[in-house]
Amino acid sequence: MSSFLLDYLPVIFLFGIATVLSLLFLAVPAIIAPKSPDPEKVSTYECGFNAFDDSRMKFDVRFYLVAILFIIFDIEVAFLFPYAVSIGEVGIYGWIVVMIFILELVWGLAYAWKMGALDWE
Repeated sequence: MSSFLLDYLPVIFLFGIATVLSLLFLAVPAIIAPKSPDPEKVSTYECGFNAFDDSRMKFDVRFYLVAILFIIFDIEVAFLFPYAVSIGEVGIYGWIVVMIFILELVWGLAYAWKMGALDWE
């Protein structure tokens, strides 16, 4: 076997282990889990509204608004991780830029709060 293919041997082993574990995690619960769900167990939870049979049914837009706000602020906060890793190398200019970015985040959150986007009632 060439040295090029030997370099990829750990990747192949890792892929094999991941495949076996994935299949195991799918098969074991299917085999040992109880098969008699009660009505409480299969009832609606976490989504905020009962299941319906019409996919075009109107429901409150606040679900979308909260989800969009979460995604926006979650992604923006994820941009702070590279700064946290390189905090010693960016200097005063990097600190000023990140403080402006955090100020924009706070400003956007205050605006969303003032407009009532975070109110559930």
